[in-house]
Amino acid sequence: MQNRLTIVFFLIFSICFAQKAPVEYVNPLIGTSNFGTTNPGPIAVRGMANVSPFNVAGPQNLPLEKDSRWLSTPYVHENTFLTGFSHVNLSGVGCPELGVILAMPTIGEINTDHLEYGSTYSDEKSKVGYYSNTLDKYKIKVEATATTRVGVSKYSFPAGDANILLNLGLGLTNEQGATVKVVSATEIEGVRSVGSFCYYKPEEAYPVYFVARFSRPADEFGVWKKPTKYMGAESQWMGYNGKTRVMEGFTKEVVGDSIGAYMRYKFESPTHVEMKIGISYVSLDNARENLEKETSDKTFDEILGDAQEEWNQYLSRIEVEGGTEEDKTIFYTALYHTLIHPSTLNDVNGDYPKMKTRETLKTKGTRYTVFSLWDTYRNLHQLMSLVYPKQQSNMVKSMLQIYEESGWLPKWELNATETTTMVGDPAGIIITDTYLKGIRDFDVEKAYQAMLKSADQIEDNPLRPGLKDYIHKGYLTTKTTNSGSVSTTQEYNIADYAIAQLAKEMGEQSDYKRFRKRSISYRHLFDKEFNLLRPRNDDGSWLTPYNPESGANFEKNLGFIEGNAWQYTFMVPHDIEGLMKLMGGPKPFVQRLQDVFDKNQFDMANEPDIAYPYLFNYVQGEEYRTQEMVSGLLDKHFKNSPDGIPGNDDTGTMSAWAVFSMMGLYPVNPAEPLYALTKPKFDKITIHLDLEYYRGHKLVITSNSAGNKRPIHSISVDGKPQMGYFITHKKLVHASSIQID
Repeated sequence: MQNRLTIVFFLIFSICFAQKAPVEYVNPLIGTSNFGTTNPGPIAVRGMANVSPFNVAGPQNLPLEKDSRWLSTPYVHENTFLTGFSHVNLSGVGCPELGVILAMPTIGEINTDHLEYGSTYSDEKSKVGYYSNTLDKYKIKVEATATTRVGVSKYSFPAGDANILLNLGLGLTNEQGATVKVVSATEIEGVRSVGSFCYYKPEEAYPVYFVARFSRPADEFGVWKKPTKYMGAESQWMGYNGKTRVMEGFTKEVVGDSIGAYMRYKFESPTHVEMKIGISYVSLDNARENLEKETSDKTFDEILGDAQEEWNQYLSRIEVEGGTEEDKTIFYTALYHTLIHPSTLNDVNGDYPKMKTRETLKTKGTRYTVFSLWDTYRNLHQLMSLVYPKQQSNMVKSMLQIYEESGWLPKWELNATETTTMVGDPAGIIITDTYLKGIRDFDVEKAYQAMLKSADQIEDNPLRPGLKDYIHKGYLTTKTTNSGSVSTTQEYNIADYAIAQLAKEMGEQSDYKRFRKRSISYRHLFDKEFNLLRPRNDDGSWLTPYNPESGANFEKNLGFIEGNAWQYTFMVPHDIEGLMKLMGGPKPFVQRLQDVFDKNQFDMANEPDIAYPYLFNYVQGEEYRTQEMVSGLLDKHFKNSPDGIPGNDDTGTMSAWAVFSMMGLYPVNPAEPLYALTKPKFDKITIHLDLEYYRGHKLVITSNSAGNKRPIHSISVDGKPQMGYFITHKKLVHASSIQID
């Protein structure tokens, strides 16, 4: 009742004051094209379940195995052929995983071949907590919503024979294997094997459990299996079309690779059927409990109302005024995307699977998963610390739980499996940044010891391969690794800087000096001939011949991971003054930085250089370049359209860039509580700070320069002039107002 009244309030507010609620601005279709790899299906804030239309495998689209562009998302906006709705998915990633437990409503005879039962669709609608379309082949309207651990669908069937198929063979994961059982005429349960994200360690597959419950009892039900060869007309087979065996109603369970289950109805008039699928990574019992505790006897519309109210509570932490309606849609959709991952791993009772062994453990708070840390250490966690510090605290605690269970902090953890995707040692950077911003309700001593372990243990170190060369030479060489020797050195440098900052805060002076010195070893790789970074061989000589542009567009490169020398040279945010000296001073530094943009070497779609536009703020008199650059990049790359994100959202990293930039703030240097300032996109931005961490007052940022092209000429904080174009986190969260003119 409370949630219903709140939704009514927002509607009244909208009518009376012509001001839409934040949820009304979100367009989940943004990022579903241009390799953004988001999906338009409903999900709760940091939800485990996500009901996404699955349209990446069909006769009218490129098949999954033919083109990697389709692999990492269940949905691409341009595709037109849908084969079901998956219930566990990832958002904004670049590798295939999950996309399983596909449900599909059909009519007529049962057909279990997705290429044949699939359908084009129309009347597509997507908004916060809700997705719908009409399946053209069957004239079935599909609607979906979600709670944290339950995907909820409503199918509007025409009169006649109707079916709901649960296909456990189709998905994005590289794994196979499932079990499905019809429990009763209203319930199906099962287990699907998933794992090997980015094709890593297929032997570490793990289960996802589900329980599906239907609002109407089926007239018939059963399971199917797609056999490798014909085995004869046994009595349990109802039919065989050369591809699939469909078992009779009394056969309730099947195990295998390409299997599924169905519910079959005979409707005399158009009828609605609601289906709720509870998810768990622990057990069937927990999946069932998740379903019951989160949805109980609630109707589809009640669950939808709850979902939208929850989203509105989180999105309303930041209010924006002024700007265009398009700007507000881009802003709130970006904020929405930052609240998807990291996502919830534990069940309603606190159970979650332990790292590696997957034995059941229990957490008091939220145990988070999907830590794509090479991406998110740069800005997403800084946004969480500012706007959602309680979530950020629980994320750090989750990282420490991972350390306790596996012996190492996470690098790219997914559902209690460490994939070790990408390079560097990013968790400690996030922990330091969080601690220095005053979020300290976690075991910092344990965190510090975990960071020292990854920084100093040379043998069998999954976080820092090549550490021996790094410690003894100061850098990785072309012999240490066959890819990314320079950029990996830089990542280790940033991690060591974070350790130094935390050591200083904790009074560990010897560690501070040691790691501060280690953090600037990239300087050994600076080549004055190019005024850029360059790989060195094992004997200390330069890699020759050398093309600093080699490695762009994700080509393999000895020196750099997913980039080239232009896109990495300035990725030393902790030592900008040092880099400036290497380049000959402020003027050559600015010119070389400008060259990155003028020579078309800046890559907005990748992380290493996304802070570059803000680096002009380090040189007095050049700050206008930051303002022009950020404004231009926002206008060019972030749009209210499916291609409105510049490539993979990378679990919210690109969206976090947009959120910060549109507010006129950016955390340039991870592990330093400092923000660069630029022109906001809106006339007024109100951040409602968390009472538990930041005294609970409002921070109001106003600007008379938003929307015009002239540079900023003054900044004041609580009415007093602000010197320079940076502001500390402490000053920011203690301020009541910031005026940018």
